[in-house]
Amino acid sequence: MSGTAAAVSTAEVRDERYYLASQWQLAWRKFRSHRLAIAGGWVLAAFYLLAVFADFIAPYDVNVRSSFIYMPPQRVRVLADGRLRAPFVYATTSEVDLHSFARTYTEDESVRYPVRLLARGYEYRLLGLIPARIHLFGVAEPATLFLFGTDNLGRDFFSRVMLAARVSLSIGLVGVALSFVLGVLLGGVSGYYGGTVDLFVQRLIEFLLSIPKIPLWMALAAALPVDWPVVKVYFGITIILSVIGWTGLARVVRGKLLQLREEDYSTAAVVAGAGDWQIILRHLLPGFMSYLIVTLTLAIPQMVLAETALSFLGIGLKPPAVSWGVLLQDAQNVRTVALYPWLLLPGVFIIITVMAFNFLGDGARDAADPYR
Repeated sequence: MSGTAAAVSTAEVRDERYYLASQWQLAWRKFRSHRLAIAGGWVLAAFYLLAVFADFIAPYDVNVRSSFIYMPPQRVRVLADGRLRAPFVYATTSEVDLHSFARTYTEDESVRYPVRLLARGYEYRLLGLIPARIHLFGVAEPATLFLFGTDNLGRDFFSRVMLAARVSLSIGLVGVALSFVLGVLLGGVSGYYGGTVDLFVQRLIEFLLSIPKIPLWMALAAALPVDWPVVKVYFGITIILSVIGWTGLARVVRGKLLQLREEDYSTAAVVAGAGDWQIILRHLLPGFMSYLIVTLTLAIPQMVLAETALSFLGIGLKPPAVSWGVLLQDAQNVRTVALYPWLLLPGVFIIITVMAFNFLGDGARDAADPYR
């Protein structure tokens, strides 16, 4: 009987916690039950952590060339002579066939180079502030450690993919932040005030939606000056994507505000003397904040894909800038991909990122309605 009573008491406590939980607590509980969303969140956290510390993780400078052109990915080994050993790589030599001019690489198993953690390498600024030369791993010269192989100029592809993640992932965050502000402000003004303001904003949205996106992106991106430095081009592409991406969110915000501005609590705020922006930001927008969160998680991968498409077509970011789209430019030739398939690795990272954001968005959507 005591065990049964304890079980009943535990169940009562759980029920009490459930009925006394706040909206955010219920949403977090629902979100935790979505395993794919949790996995997607961890993957994205790992990717953004890699992007922040890309200089520390990358063993080589992304612009340094070598004689190892189109070298396949090297294997890090832990077994030698039938025994378990510390991680190492074999020395690698290259030969060029004088008839086909094909370059082949062979491993010299008589020469080993240990892979060292916290190895010294090229100088960089950690977090853009602290001068440093320590990298997560590396090997002593003349050995090489090309985990993802090299490109057509002999540059380490692993280092380039890591540095490209910083640009491709951050352009999604910055672009969505700008489009989110534009969508909420213009949609909020349109839905709350109505009249001429609403008419103007809605006609502007319809005009932007009537233009095919890809040609519009191409035209605006091509309008950027050719002599602009990489940083200016980066922010130019971000602004272009943001200016185009706010229309859908603005329409949804307008519809929600048209509905919520007639609620009793909105009328009470007007009677209490609250200003228009105070009513919009403090009373109306929180009424569908869960939807806005879901929209954010689903809009970021769209921004990432947009930047990748523009850069892949050669009208977005261009070398010496490094992004996943720029790296995929070398994979446009079918023959090149057939001979050097590791050039498609940036596409794998893009696919994983988009899927992780979609899983996270699905979990956020379910958590937004915890009573379902």
